[in-house]
Amino acid sequence: MIEVKGVNKTFKLFNGSIKALDNIDLKVNEGECLVIGGENGSGKSLLMSIIAGLEEADSGQVKTEGRVGLVFQEAETQILGESPKEDIAFGPRNLGLKKEQLAQRVEDALNKVSLTSKADFPARFLSGGEKRRLAIACMLSMDTPIIALDEPYANLDYGGVKQVNELIKELKKENKTIIILTHEIEKCLALADRFVVLFRGKKVFDSTPQEGLKQNLEEWNIRNPLVTYTSVKDLIW
Repeated sequence: MIEVKGVNKTFKLFNGSIKALDNIDLKVNEGECLVIGGENGSGKSLLMSIIAGLEEADSGQVKTEGRVGLVFQEAETQILGESPKEDIAFGPRNLGLKKEQLAQRVEDALNKVSLTSKADFPARFLSGGEKRRLAIACMLSMDTPIIALDEPYANLDYGGVKQVNELIKELKKENKTIIILTHEIEKCLALADRFVVLFRGKKVFDSTPQEGLKQNLEEWNIRNPLVTYTSVKDLIW
């Protein structure tokens, strides 16, 4: 559903320039769950912004089949309605859905992200995990076929991480195309069909999660999660 060819992006600085994306090629198939790993500043979010049409590349091509719904790391910045019900309705209302269709879309989206009981709750007071689920619900209400999650586990506790992952599992069952951008691969790699690593603006790995775990991930500033914890001494990075 997504094809990226030779994408480059350079930012000018007061003392020179920095190449944020360097000749990136990437394909994402329909219904695929892709995890893009990389350290902070590796180019993950920038690449996804270009794919979603929020940024322009200096050169290269991007083709997408269907809208891309991007859930930002700070999901709160995407909240436009006073309540989850109002927030979810915003997108499909602007798409011109009639009243009955709109109500059904909102109800279905609330149900899918398990927020029905908080439909009229003040959206700003939802937990971090609930706000991310709300942002995803907004994409679902617009029937967005491609959903990209930018650092979806940032500032979430254990329960919040589990909530987000359960929702990702449900999206996979619905054959949504899912892209997860994260440096915390230990929290989601088991959900991935494919694993890509960006490092300093370059794509340095693209294969299965199983093959990815055989790589020297620390070389790309990613901690390999295949470690054994047997004592308190092991519980340190």
